[in-house]
Amino acid sequence: MSAATVKSELARQVKQFVLEGFQPHYGQLEKEFPSNQVWLRMRELGTELWLDTGSLEEAGKYWTREFTALTTNNTLLNKEVQSGQYDDLIKRAAAMLRGLGLQGRELILELAFILNARHALRLVERFDARVSVEEHTDLADKLDLAVAYAQRYYDICPQRFIVKIPFTPAGLLATRKLASQGVPVNLTLGFSARQNYVAARLARPQFVNVFLGRLNSFVAENKLGDGLLVGERATLASQNALSQLRQMEGVPSRQIGASFRGGAQVRDLAGIDVMTIPPKIAGEFLGLGLSDEDVRDRCAENYQPQFAADPKPVGLDTLWSLGQNLADTVDALQQEELDRFGPDQLVEHFAAHGCGDLLVKWTPQQAEKSYQEGKIPRLENWKGELATGRIGLDSLMNLAGLSSFRADQQAMDERVEKVLRD
Repeated sequence: MSAATVKSELARQVKQFVLEGFQPHYGQLEKEFPSNQVWLRMRELGTELWLDTGSLEEAGKYWTREFTALTTNNTLLNKEVQSGQYDDLIKRAAAMLRGLGLQGRELILELAFILNARHALRLVERFDARVSVEEHTDLADKLDLAVAYAQRYYDICPQRFIVKIPFTPAGLLATRKLASQGVPVNLTLGFSARQNYVAARLARPQFVNVFLGRLNSFVAENKLGDGLLVGERATLASQNALSQLRQMEGVPSRQIGASFRGGAQVRDLAGIDVMTIPPKIAGEFLGLGLSDEDVRDRCAENYQPQFAADPKPVGLDTLWSLGQNLADTVDALQQEELDRFGPDQLVEHFAAHGCGDLLVKWTPQQAEKSYQEGKIPRLENWKGELATGRIGLDSLMNLAGLSSFRADQQAMDERVEKVLRD
């Protein structure tokens, strides 16, 4: 058999395995869940509500008729796999895959795909929700594989699956290909208005993100200020940029506010396109006891974070600023044969047009340093590169987020390998 035939047969058998016993209830479950007046008010303002959890138990505590989706990621799925609930599935799936000739890293990648898809189907079955399913972090810089796995995710449940792909050069190009094929993509790990401006114009995903809570944590943990309103300002700047692009260029991309750290942030961002809210934060928001009058559209707010020092050397202003040079860079790129570009060509284009701090070709040493730091970078390790503009704060936060997900993905892979050894 040809390589293409082998891959097609693998995809067919994996799909059949994953869908075994799946009993969806599309459009039939809404009346089974309660309604909540405060959440209803948020929906009236135009904000779509998602729960940020992969736990069926946690989601069940807060799910109401006003929620439409759940979002999982490498961290959240790792928690479910570490509980042991999927050990039998892992063994059965591995036996099936080995029978098809898979071994080594290919086997681990395919098992991760199966675990993500199977868990997401359980969420669909329980809540009739759309679910964001995330690719293995090994695919973040692999254009062709990212496209292939995304197509396979979507094929399993086109009614409810949204594919999460990280904001990387390869991820942008993969998203562009997928969007042209009608595959819904949630382009994740965004941190600034300018990242999302580029994504919306070049890749046209259905959703982009600002991980607002991590921005606030970066400022607070590095003693640049109290951290309040930093992520909120970046989110609203991105929301407003996308709103203009939808009107002027017809882009489909919608803004997700992600990584909420407190219930007050939900209130302060009412009116944005989408919120993905952890269950704990949903509880905090409801605990504020807000009236309908308290929940109002905040998209026109001009939040002003307070800093202990000049924020420009760190590049904090780039989180909410766009600038003509960025627009010119994207305009020039759209004159190229972009669908023939590879990730390195995309990076080179941005560098040649003075925006090299937005898409960075990270060295192995930089990637390892970020991996050791975790999701919040230590400013002392990056201060010089930020001050000279060699890297942007948003690109650094993106690297840190991907590094954090890689650590959790590695932990999940190690759990899978342990199950297969026992």
